[in-house]
Amino acid sequence: MSAITKKIGWKVAAALVVANMIGTGVFTSLGFQLLDVQNSWSIAALWVLGGVMALVGAFCYAEVGSAFPKSGGEYVFLTKIYHPFVGYLAGWVSLIVGFAAPVALAAMALGAYASNVISIPPSAMAVGTVILISGIHSFNLKVSSRFQAFATWFKVLLILFLVVTGLVVASGATALDFSGSWTLEVLTPSFAIAFVYVSYSYTGWNAAAYILDEIEQPGQNLPKALVRGTLVVTVLYVLLQMVFLKHGSLEALKGQIDVGHVFATAVFGAKGAAFINFLIAFFLVSSISAMVWVGPRVSMAMSADYKLWGFLRRKNKNGLPVMALWFQAVISVFYVLTGTFESVLLYCGFILQLSSALAVGGVFILRKRNPSATYYQSPFYPWLPLLFLLFSIWILGYLIINQPQESLMGGAILAVGALTYFLSPKTEKSTS
Repeated sequence: MSAITKKIGWKVAAALVVANMIGTGVFTSLGFQLLDVQNSWSIAALWVLGGVMALVGAFCYAEVGSAFPKSGGEYVFLTKIYHPFVGYLAGWVSLIVGFAAPVALAAMALGAYASNVISIPPSAMAVGTVILISGIHSFNLKVSSRFQAFATWFKVLLILFLVVTGLVVASGATALDFSGSWTLEVLTPSFAIAFVYVSYSYTGWNAAAYILDEIEQPGQNLPKALVRGTLVVTVLYVLLQMVFLKHGSLEALKGQIDVGHVFATAVFGAKGAAFINFLIAFFLVSSISAMVWVGPRVSMAMSADYKLWGFLRRKNKNGLPVMALWFQAVISVFYVLTGTFESVLLYCGFILQLSSALAVGGVFILRKRNPSATYYQSPFYPWLPLLFLLFSIWILGYLIINQPQESLMGGAILAVGALTYFLSPKTEKSTS
């Protein structure tokens, strides 16, 4: 069986979910949260709550993806559920922001960590990494899946190593605080703002929904991949944040992007910290790799329907979307060279949350259209999709109020996407 026809099972798909989820946020978000939320119960609640939201979304995406088992993610889902215009905007978001921006963020973080070890400018390291990984994924599906499996296992084992070491080694200065002050913190606006950073850290739980054409028996394997991958990440996230708090003073961690470096210095010393910085930098390779693998599948779906994006349809001899892959790489490099880490993260988070909320809301429409459907249906209906929508409204509301410039940037990106929709005639295939 050739590489193009062989499909992946739920284990590889779950590994893809884990690789997409575990990335930049887990090694950068804690420092920002500690500026206003400092009780350890509050921090743990933030990360558990983020896992709950991702798990709820995973169940809902499993249902929507089983109803429409075609690669393309929200582009396909929102086109089928709502209207081609809504689906096009979702595809536009995935094309311009959804994968290219997180790739850029992970590459920026990789450059920052690696610069503590080798004297290469962070931006040069980031650009070189994007180009290298895009090249690896330009060969065939077998190469992509093997590289992804290796990088993902390395990522999980590294986090487990850091967690176990952090639990075993005695701490000096610590930011752990299990007092009763959490009862006041969880009711403040600062808690909600901190949750915005956590929710971004969990993005990627829907990764397997973008490559449904490449998953064997998606109706059975998609729910397994999304739900189990999300559960694994949630446990790892909560434990890792606790050991970070255990081995760093509040003042050392507050506002720091490289909280992993603070932890490594306290546990392993200066020389050991250099080695851990290098491992974390390589760790981020898995996140970049997963997004480089998945993102072009959305571009391919759009290119089949709209002439404006027809040039992205070109594949190599192994059937891989090389033109779409390198188009995404160019956009990622642009973000690295022109944007700041925080601004890209915030407007990226705004539009992705809006797109996910629309996809989850589609569960209500699907149930109304076909209440006796035989494909996978998420449990505890209607409470799970309703809970996700409430979470989303909470996040979007606080972003609009507290980060109006980034929210406006997200709106501007959607407006440009709307303009391209009306300038892009559909292909004969999509209109037939």
